[in-house]
Amino acid sequence: MTPAFLVDLLLQVWLPIALLVAAGGLWVRYRPQFPAETLRIQLNRLVVDVFAPPLLFALSAQAEITPQLLTVPLITATGIAVSGGLLYLLLFRSPLGAPYSSQTKAAILLAGTFGNVLFMGYPTLTFLYGDHGGSYAAFADVLASTPILWTLGVWIATRLGHEGGHGHSLFRIVLTLPPVWAFVLGFAVNFAGLEVTPLIKAAKLMGQATIPIMLFALGLSIPWGRLRPCPPVAVAVAFKLVVAPLIVWLLARQVFQPLADAQVAALLEVAMPTMLMAASFADRFHLDARAAALTAAWSSLGFLVTLPVWIFLLR
Repeated sequence: MTPAFLVDLLLQVWLPIALLVAAGGLWVRYRPQFPAETLRIQLNRLVVDVFAPPLLFALSAQAEITPQLLTVPLITATGIAVSGGLLYLLLFRSPLGAPYSSQTKAAILLAGTFGNVLFMGYPTLTFLYGDHGGSYAAFADVLASTPILWTLGVWIATRLGHEGGHGHSLFRIVLTLPPVWAFVLGFAVNFAGLEVTPLIKAAKLMGQATIPIMLFALGLSIPWGRLRPCPPVAVAVAFKLVVAPLIVWLLARQVFQPLADAQVAALLEVAMPTMLMAASFADRFHLDARAAALTAAWSSLGFLVTLPVWIFLLR
């Protein structure tokens, strides 16, 4: 890894992310007449319903679907399982989580389990792999992260997040998410061999708004005046950025030898920081949104250190 590569990584990936998150923080400070919490929730809804679907359609419509590409969601799902299982034991079955409420523990568990595989994964992997990197991010999100979040994630929020809560499957919610249908439609166009290049270009243009809006929303959600992490938050960040990726890497080396670009990209997805929707997801299910936002903030900050390390180790 050369100094020039690190400079390019700084300028093309880290700098835009940092500026957009900082812009969200400045909005909280200098635009108090527009409540940050309300704005964050509305922006998340706007992304899910309007901007993310065309991006995912474009990526799936032009992806060269191969067995290697399909290993990406498999490895991503393994990372979710490893991180979620270990954090559950630490937060709910050990003294670490004993002093904290169910709402706080469930919020941290979700934040430490589900990564930012699309909104930070996309710029990172396109920097490393070009258009193929965008396909890796899309497949990791729609075939692994999103369906698991809206099934197992909802079960965690409703069953573990509330004393006496009743778990219920919300798999039907997955079928009502516009990004999922857009991805499926792109798949159909891809398999049918239809020539829709102008439509793909238009969809990409619309989807370009997705990542800036979500990074700005992250800046809105961070509790800037109370940034000191509690021990469970620090542990969740360590698991998200270091422990889970390390375990999955060791497992992947036993199955895939040598590691191809698709598997390396998937391992980088496992090492992504907390999902940007962590605070909004916690809000929706009446969990501790501050704990979720704090985990997202510290994992995003730590990501600046761990990303070049993982790139060096994996590539």
